[in-house]
Amino acid sequence: MSEKLQKVLANSGHGSRREIEAMIQAGRISVDGKIATLGDRIEVNASIRVRIDGHVVALREPEETVCRVLAYYKPEGELCTRKDPEGRPTVFDRLPKMRGSRWVAVGRLDVNTSGLLLFTTDGELANRLMHPSREVEREYAVRVFGQVDEEKIKQLRKGVQLEDGMAAFRTISFQGGEGMNQWYNVTLTEGRNREVRRLWEAVDVQVSRLIRIRYGALGLPKGLPRGGWTELDLNATNYLREMVGLPPETQSKLPVERDRRRTKANQIRRAVKKHSQRPASRNSGRRSAQPKR
Repeated sequence: MSEKLQKVLANSGHGSRREIEAMIQAGRISVDGKIATLGDRIEVNASIRVRIDGHVVALREPEETVCRVLAYYKPEGELCTRKDPEGRPTVFDRLPKMRGSRWVAVGRLDVNTSGLLLFTTDGELANRLMHPSREVEREYAVRVFGQVDEEKIKQLRKGVQLEDGMAAFRTISFQGGEGMNQWYNVTLTEGRNREVRRLWEAVDVQVSRLIRIRYGALGLPKGLPRGGWTELDLNATNYLREMVGLPPETQSKLPVERDRRRTKANQIRRAVKKHSQRPASRNSGRRSAQPKR
């Protein structure tokens, strides 16, 4: 049975459908030597050859893949890109390596934003989680500098006009602070570029710290250091899949529970060691500055 090329590649872990569609439009993908176009359909078999940038890529039938999801604590200073021409650190640098598949980021956080970032091997899952129609709620802890009054809060809840359309926070809750520096928790259901910062700037308030603390019902794991990752168990993975209308998984790549605790502890220690070896400028800001919730 044939399926759309971008769906096959996404299910094989070569990017989200949006990313792959952009590759197709740019002429970077070929099927059996012919440049692919949007709308092409293929049937996965042993003889077909799909290339991205001239390199043959592995294709897998959906039933052969096991959906994996990582929760990563992105530090400030890392870019949400696979490679940076200037050699700056990226969010992919410390993720576990895989053969025949790759990690796909669920959305992006800008370079100066830290917090929860999800990665998955299932490009279709990533695409659905990011799509505005799913209205997956994101929550951020934000430290702002400026005068915040009730009128501005009402305006941010009701909506303000940005250059790419109206936007609003679903909820805003005061978390503490002194003087002109105050912490708020805000939620929204879109992933527009720098949307949280631009909303506050629209009411003449500057964001001095921004941390994503929740995606859907999944919070930033307690005890996870900046630059550390942990793989989600089957229940958490299926929560994400069922939320966006995908069938549940029946398998997990996680080790058995006894070994899993040892693996997680070792993984966290490695992440801390690697993070501590980075220049101090990339390790700015301490998690203790985050308000208690």
